Amino acid sequence: MKIISKTFKLLSVFVLVLGLTACDDDDDNNGPTAQATTVVDVALANNLTSLAAALTVTGLVDDLEGTGPFTVFAPTNDAFTALLTATGLDLDNLTTDQEALVRNILLNHVIVGSTISSTDLVGLGSGYTNTMATGPNGANLSLYFNTGSGVVLNGQSTVTNADNTATNGTVHIVDTVIGLPTIATFATTNDALNTLESALNFADTGSPTVPWIDTVSDAAAGPFTVFAPTNDAFGNVLTELGLSGLGEGAGELNAATTDAVLLMHVVSGNIQSSGLPNGAVTTLGGVITADNTAFTLTDGLDREIGIVTALVDIQAINGVVHVVDTVIRPGSN
Repeated sequence: MKIISKTFKLLSVFVLVLGLTACDDDDDNNGPTAQATTVVDVALANNLTSLAAALTVTGLVDDLEGTGPFTVFAPTNDAFTALLTATGLDLDNLTTDQEALVRNILLNHVIVGSTISSTDLVGLGSGYTNTMATGPNGANLSLYFNTGSGVVLNGQSTVTNADNTATNGTVHIVDTVIGLPTIATFATTNDALNTLESALNFADTGSPTVPWIDTVSDAAAGPFTVFAPTNDAFGNVLTELGLSGLGEGAGELNAATTDAVLLMHVVSGNIQSSGLPNGAVTTLGGVITADNTAFTLTDGLDREIGIVTALVDIQAINGVVHVVDTVIRPGSN
């Protein structure tokens, strides 16, 4: 739990503004006002011409020239070239849907409401915050960062040139475009969820009800709500069952049972913590009971599962993740 314990501390520090709206000239906190050196100017000063072109095509230049403040993770030209090559996108010939996609990808590099320095990030060590990109039901997507080896975002993009200051924020240059995260992104980037990742892979070695890795990695799948057990939760349930680990041998949790367990943690739909019902919840594997006051779940064996309140609403493009402290078991009394 060492890594995960720091998670979501950013949410108490950084206020995410959900939109940029014009206001009176005497309002110093909101609305587009003249800036001496904007985050867009900083990008251009660092020869980030591909980023500038993408911002222009998607109509985001005016937004990022507003008051902010903004924290922008700005991809290099090479990073944009790699994205365009991999996707076949042409910034000069985007369809309406493609333009919306590129716009959302760009917004996934922007945090509005605070200027976040590299020192801030290193001080926190790891955690989640929200970007301006949106997913199911218009929910803002989450961004996971860790600083064990540089500042790495969503496990894929590293800050190579930090703390380029503008009057309306700061720009950190990154070496890879930060793709829209899937549930798999968050299952594979946080070390405290390593066993969940192992369980998903192991269930796929049998005859899974759904192809787990492919499903949670598919941006077009779902959306799903996933109650994600920590490593400790998996360790505790193995002890509870008298099992030594995942495997097909005697005294191990086999792939078929692992599949059945995973199904108990997935609900159809994008249910954020504020929408958690009070009462029966139908998972893909059976019915559990939710208490939206105590923030607990109860499985069919009358076992109580705690939802880690500091680790809810980890939003992906194909669903939302809430971390739980106990594995939900299939079956009933």
